[in-house]
Amino acid sequence: MENYIGRLLDHRYEILEVIGTGGMAVVYKARCHRLNRLVAIKILKDELSEDAEFRRRFHAESQAVAMLSHPNIVNVYDVSHSDNLDYIVMELIDGITLKQYMEQKGILNWREALHFATQIAKALEHAHSRGIIHRDIKPHNIMILKDGSVKVADFGIARVSSAQSTLTREALGSVHYISPEQAKGGRIDFRSDLYSLGVVMYEMLTGHPPYDGETPVSVAIQHINAKAIPPRVLNPQIPEGLEQITMHAMAADVDERYESATQMLQDLDEFRKDPHITFRFDNAPPPVVPSDRSSQPRSAAERAVRGKGESVRRRPTQQPVKKKNNAAGLIAGFIVIALALTAIGVFLYSFFFAEFFTSTEEVAVPSFVGMFADEIDVGAYPNFQIRFGDRINDDTVEQGRVISQDPAADRMVKSGTVITLTISAGPSTDSMPDVIDYTQANAEMILGNLALNLQIIIQEESSDQPAGTVIRTDPVRETALTAGQTVVLYVSTGPEIKLVEVPGLLGLTREKAVEKLEERGLLYEITEVDGEEAKDTVTFQSIEQGQEVKEGTTINIQVSKGPEDPLDSEEDDEDNEPDVTIPGFPQTRLITIKLPEGATETMEITVKMDGVVQDSWTIDPETVNAQNETSIYLSGMGVHRIDVYINGIIMSTMNYDFDTGTEAVEVDEVDEE
Repeated sequence: MENYIGRLLDHRYEILEVIGTGGMAVVYKARCHRLNRLVAIKILKDELSEDAEFRRRFHAESQAVAMLSHPNIVNVYDVSHSDNLDYIVMELIDGITLKQYMEQKGILNWREALHFATQIAKALEHAHSRGIIHRDIKPHNIMILKDGSVKVADFGIARVSSAQSTLTREALGSVHYISPEQAKGGRIDFRSDLYSLGVVMYEMLTGHPPYDGETPVSVAIQHINAKAIPPRVLNPQIPEGLEQITMHAMAADVDERYESATQMLQDLDEFRKDPHITFRFDNAPPPVVPSDRSSQPRSAAERAVRGKGESVRRRPTQQPVKKKNNAAGLIAGFIVIALALTAIGVFLYSFFFAEFFTSTEEVAVPSFVGMFADEIDVGAYPNFQIRFGDRINDDTVEQGRVISQDPAADRMVKSGTVITLTISAGPSTDSMPDVIDYTQANAEMILGNLALNLQIIIQEESSDQPAGTVIRTDPVRETALTAGQTVVLYVSTGPEIKLVEVPGLLGLTREKAVEKLEERGLLYEITEVDGEEAKDTVTFQSIEQGQEVKEGTTINIQVSKGPEDPLDSEEDDEDNEPDVTIPGFPQTRLITIKLPEGATETMEITVKMDGVVQDSWTIDPETVNAQNETSIYLSGMGVHRIDVYINGIIMSTMNYDFDTGTEAVEVDEVDEE
């Protein structure tokens, strides 16, 4: 696959990288140098390009699809053959497939599934209107963009791919979604795509397709013979109406499915407006009953309303006719003739004479617009027949008032004319959908689909949820909404980042340094290193004092192992043997100095031996070790006087025998010199 990278097709398309593979082709990201834009190029695999008939059909179908133009269909820009390569140039989509989305999220919220299914159905409606059947609708061919919109891909090779009838393992991805007639190799029409869409909806709502098996053949047989488990058995959260739409699209008998994507879209739209709606799909022949055509459901909405509590009307069973005697037959015959003559008389009267007895007076139509329907006295208008028509939502007219009338006010009409009044049902209403855990873009799209012209306000808050995720809403879910209402989406900015200042640790003891780090919520790693400083004294910190870092940052610190006695060997340390004394040579000894308890200010330490200053240094009280001591190395022979001064005041004096390493005489708290 990578051997095409860097090639220039038709002196125009530069192949940049592989972005996907399939059973028939490899998809590459490329740059069109003529229009200076990024595109996707699908190159057919070699074994398919060698089939002349396949290539011919491939080009014909792809060029037909290039004529499609719809926001929910991936655009096809070009179809070409170059350097023994057959390829399609398409719109480059910045998103993921629905299959990848479902693998990440699992079972989708039913509102999200409705949102995606509606867009797929719109794409199919457009393609079907142009005479194009997709034949391979599946989550792998449906792209989800970052803004939550959907684009259906692979129209260009769907029909060509149907020529490959062998159900190999490579076809397993598609066989989960094929219609029964496809599985049997029968005739295919637009309803086959609707079956596949139903399977995709089933998978979105339940987390897996309705049929599965170890081989493609076993899955295909289930599409033909098996009956899918109702989605609500697997996921009781699915509304009944959405389950009915899904299963109606998945009907095994092609004549029992939706007749068109348009019809399916009507039901999806009715369900979107009222998630509590249920449907009745009756395929029995209509009853032979004399009735007005207007009483029959003509739309998805009417079918839905009729479905609530209405029993299925069946053709009445005809009873066997009993033989009657001749007299009864004659009587019945006379009755029929009499009725016929009466009907003819009524017709002749109404046709020739009725107008002579009917008033031809014309009257002006009164105005009812703005009146409350309940306050209209029908008896006050004897010259008209007042009928109250539909009640429709109107955001500007109060509920119960007349929005319009037909015929219009002040028109001159014949007396007895019917006036039909349309009544306001008040502002459009819907319930607040559950958009928590959705991305901001998807939540806004779902609210926009309510067609309430909602005013959406975004408030950002820090939370443990990923940035860009809706964490709560105002109003809360299932609250009634009205047109133009303000809805606040609280969107996560991610976990709150707390900055803390790194303390100064150099010179502190290990314990004091750990205490300061823990106070600020910082982590630490401690390493012991050789050093001349007192044991457990901090000699290094990885981040300098005063810098601001995120809470929880790890600070690496190093502490001294303490100075070693140059005359002590490792064996001496291990065996705890006394120092070795070499007669006639000066001895170097570690002199321990006790510090005053409770010191709060910096101490300046000065050590004199026989009145001569040996060393001087300062100590911060916070750096003092747990023993409240400090130390110094001194060298000498025999007994010498050692004086210790703190801040210029002598704190201790002693006579120290360097030969034995012991204190000869110790005097504490002597007077200042």
